[in-house]
Amino acid sequence: MAFNLKKVLKALLLSSNQPLATKDIQDAFARFHETDSLPLTDEAAPAVGEGGAPVPAAEPAVPGEEVTEVIAETPEDAELYRDVPSLITATQIREAMDEIANELKAADDGLLLIEGSNGYRIVTHPRYARWVRILRSEPPPVKLSQSSLETLAIVAYRQPVTRGELETIRGVSAEAGINKLLERELIYVVGRADLPGRPIQYGTTDKFLEFVGIKSLDELPASDVLSSRQIDEWLSTAMNPAKLGDADMGLEDEQLPLEQGAVGPASDQPTST
Repeated sequence: MAFNLKKVLKALLLSSNQPLATKDIQDAFARFHETDSLPLTDEAAPAVGEGGAPVPAAEPAVPGEEVTEVIAETPEDAELYRDVPSLITATQIREAMDEIANELKAADDGLLLIEGSNGYRIVTHPRYARWVRILRSEPPPVKLSQSSLETLAIVAYRQPVTRGELETIRGVSAEAGINKLLERELIYVVGRADLPGRPIQYGTTDKFLEFVGIKSLDELPASDVLSSRQIDEWLSTAMNPAKLGDADMGLEDEQLPLEQGAVGPASDQPTST
């Protein structure tokens, strides 16, 4: 069995409990060539008994020690480690991953290969989520309310964004929505804005990317209603409203002379001497 990139990638994916990035895969191949070693050695040959039958070597048993059976690798296994390319490009990895994803989807065995912001990983199909929750004794996921979804959308498109900006855009308090999103680890505290009071700014997490099924924020659909510049201008005006004068209220813009304005109303009562 000659070296097969697709099969090697399948083994790496199944052995990793974390997303597997392209760089991780390339680093693994680089370490392989650095060690430049094969799993098979001819240092020890098995003893041969009557009729040519191999005789297993007897080892003293240690009381209380667990005996582990070691499976020897065959010459066929050694072929997997020969003729390994010195360079595996990102394009080759992506093409092989695409083939694996298509094969898993066509097999319909309940497994999928997805690519997230941190790399590739094999996951169970969403239709089997209930069985997974039963195995793990986990409660059903709590759905986000419409209010929380609106808050999350604003954070995603306007990040980093402050609570004041959120409340100005939505017109209602955003405290409950922010707390829920922080609890679900969909947003996090980015820092503080360079504004009076140094308000906290919020942004989305990698878990948010998995939640909406995208690899980066660049994949968010563009708004077809208002441009970012228009939203910035509206937000600036909404948070810093101009003071209204008499003319804005429909009143005549008249000013009384200073001396007249300073004199109070004349009294009808005669002055006493």
